[in-house]
Amino acid sequence: MKRSVTLTAALRIGGVALLAIGSLPTRSSAQYPTKPPASAPLKPASLPPFQEALLTNGVRVVLVEDHRSPVVAFRLALPAGSVHDPKGKTGLASMVAGLLTKGAGSSSAEQIAETIERAGGSLVAFTENDFLSVTGNVLSNATPLAFELLGDVIARPAFSAKEVDLVRTQTLSSLQLDAADPASVASRFFTAGLYGAHPYGASATPSTVRAITAADLKTFQTARLRPRGAVLVVAGDITMPVLKQLSEKAFTGWTGAPAAAAVVAPAPARSKSEIVLVHRPGSVQSNVLIGNLAMGPADSARLAASLAVNILGGGADGRLFTILREQKSWTYGAYAQLTRVRGIGYFFASTEVRTEVTDSALIEAIAQIKRITTEPIPVQEFERKKGSIVGSFPLSIETPQQLAERVASVKLYGLPANYLQTYRTKMSAVTPAQAQAAARRVMRPSAALVVVVGDGAKLYDKLARIATVRIVNVDGDVMQPGDLTPKAMTLALDFSKLSARRDSFVVFVQGNPLGSSVYVLEQRDGGWTYGEKTNVMNGMIAQETSLQTDGALAPQRLSQSASMQGQKTQTTIDFANGRAKGTAGVPSQTGPTTKAIDVEMPAGTLMSEGLQAAIPLFRWADGATFTVNLFSSGKGIVQPVTLTVVASESVTVPAGTFDTWKVEQKGGESTVVLYVSKDAARRIVKIAPVGQPIELRLAK
Repeated sequence: MKRSVTLTAALRIGGVALLAIGSLPTRSSAQYPTKPPASAPLKPASLPPFQEALLTNGVRVVLVEDHRSPVVAFRLALPAGSVHDPKGKTGLASMVAGLLTKGAGSSSAEQIAETIERAGGSLVAFTENDFLSVTGNVLSNATPLAFELLGDVIARPAFSAKEVDLVRTQTLSSLQLDAADPASVASRFFTAGLYGAHPYGASATPSTVRAITAADLKTFQTARLRPRGAVLVVAGDITMPVLKQLSEKAFTGWTGAPAAAAVVAPAPARSKSEIVLVHRPGSVQSNVLIGNLAMGPADSARLAASLAVNILGGGADGRLFTILREQKSWTYGAYAQLTRVRGIGYFFASTEVRTEVTDSALIEAIAQIKRITTEPIPVQEFERKKGSIVGSFPLSIETPQQLAERVASVKLYGLPANYLQTYRTKMSAVTPAQAQAAARRVMRPSAALVVVVGDGAKLYDKLARIATVRIVNVDGDVMQPGDLTPKAMTLALDFSKLSARRDSFVVFVQGNPLGSSVYVLEQRDGGWTYGEKTNVMNGMIAQETSLQTDGALAPQRLSQSASMQGQKTQTTIDFANGRAKGTAGVPSQTGPTTKAIDVEMPAGTLMSEGLQAAIPLFRWADGATFTVNLFSSGKGIVQPVTLTVVASESVTVPAGTFDTWKVEQKGGESTVVLYVSKDAARRIVKIAPVGQPIELRLAK
């Protein structure tokens, strides 16, 4: 029998009581839906029509007219990306892009920045593999100003000597940061391994950047930054007649076609898996990349392939993330991606894991790649991921800036004209079988390149059980398994030149004197004491070191106190019986921490803090190369470092002008250039960490 309850409501109006009595069904009798409502049929994305025109100088113009907000966004793209860098000068296109907005026409870098910011907009130049682009956005009432600046930066860049030097310094600094970032190191070796001699595999290095001259920059700009072949995509509050008028005026005098592209070698084919182990001593985690060359940008199976890649590693609900992080607790994240370039792009999966579980994580990641190519994808998992992609797509074309970027990709990569309009309907039509077939095309785990950046001494044996391993250091030099552990060595030093000394340096930061550093070597009974005291920016960075050694400069005790932006640390290490034992203070984002040190010290090992004391003892000559084991107290490791004379150079410092050997110190935490005087004293007159805006120059 159906139960009911009585609802009584009293309402008094003007003192008269009205009584309403009725029956309502109880909560238990309510009929709730058990399934979500069916989705409405998908419709093509509603976008304004693309209007196209050809300027008199050959620039293709594409306009997406939209007057809903008073904003205009644009992207001017030219076939002048890094793929066109000359051999030995990788980084040229990127430096050209960096200079375009640093002075053009009659405006300086500061005037360009101030003008576009005052207009409430932005103007940025950058490079990718295939294209050099200038992008920007402004309020529509400032569009004439924006196009005037665009015309100047692309057709009339200044390339002043001051800005060239600044961009070179910034580029070197960026490379130095990349060299210290294991994810960047992994990416560099991964693309080089995939593409070989093809330009897609090339990466800028300090030597290629230093080889780029002002004439190279101008030649590249003159040869490649030409209007024919360029595409200008504009989205927002503007009409085609106005756009053409502004563009023609802005590009006055800019004519011609780019030089023919050089013929490039094809990317190599890979028939079996290989692991490239990049030895980074002391790393507590490993950066892992797994992948292979995949497909071109307009391949008909690309939508299905991208869906399969998303199921594998597209965010926190991807299989890699769920298994490697949520189930195994091996990592903070694991992802997969399919890249797009004009040629053949690549598929890759990536993760960062603790050193001790690197092999396990690699095996599991490869297993998951194999699984998606061989096992049917469950319908629920498939539909959930597909629905997420389809549903979020409109968010990627909301603003004029987003729309300009999306439309530019369609035009630059030769995608179908209606690609954006039909993206959701075509993606929605992909079936699990199609996604799996596409996965088999783009994922080849049995012929994958694997790059692992980590501590090779702890990783090699485990990785060698998975696949063939090739070992290199972070500079790309080939290593053998026996090289992973530093060995005892005898240093051929001239101890007759060992004497007490005191050297004072001025610390320059970005060319400004902002501190001092004093190095003192004093003799004591049976040995030496090396002291160092550094103070930069009124104590923001300060360090005081005392190192006691025996008569051959072998370390006996290190005491060091330091302060960095308020974080104070203390390090104390004793050296005896072939080991270094103690504690080292380490600054971090969460505050200073203390690391326990207990490390084997092979015979002949010197302290990195005391290397300066040994510099006069090396037998310097043109082209000389020396290898020495250095112990780093900060990392708690011993690693070989090479000192190579790369040039002779006259150097002027506050202490005077010196003829010097330019010595490159490589293999430690960073590359450092030392300038060693050729006189009998063999003093270091300048210390310059590569890519960093800091130098130590001898004062007296």
